Amino acid sequence: MPEWLAEGPRVAIRPVTPGDGPEFTRLVRASADLHHPWMAMPTTAEDFAAYAATLDGEQRVGLLVCLRETGRAAGFININNIARGRFQCGALGYGAFVPAAGRGLMSEGLGLVLRHAFGPLGLHRLEANIQPGNAASIALVKRHGFRLEGFSPAFLFIDGAWRDHERWAITADMLPGPATSRTGHHD
Repeated sequence: MPEWLAEGPRVAIRPVTPGDGPEFTRLVRASADLHHPWMAMPTTAEDFAAYAATLDGEQRVGLLVCLRETGRAAGFININNIARGRFQCGALGYGAFVPAAGRGLMSEGLGLVLRHAFGPLGLHRLEANIQPGNAASIALVKRHGFRLEGFSPAFLFIDGAWRDHERWAITADMLPGPATSRTGHHD
């Protein structure tokens, strides 16, 4: 089994690696109907290599949500556009894979990612920009205490058009559990 960054009862998280390409692209292709029109992910080895190369661990962290028992990927959660200094913020991007969708695995995985982001990564704030019609994604962030902060017309170019998005966010002090300081480290 791989070394996990964090573990829950059913899932664990670990960084995306270049070796994940075959499984990741197979699952993305199998999940095309689930992800359309909300997002587009790499479906070929070349596209995956380009995607994996952007996951530098500093400005963009790519994590796999995996089943603990088998290590198989259930979904992915990226923390994109990480800004440090006074901001300490990142933007989430995520998706479940068809075999795991609708089973609460991504919810468990998101909880692990939030604790990792606000703990070891030292972030203070995470945002999720979600198309208004994506009810499953909105329900996911609501379950974790994200608040709706705004509406951004024509925010991202997805599936051939500029799409409106709602901006949902959570800060470290909103996360239940141990107190978190302003620097994002547990007291």
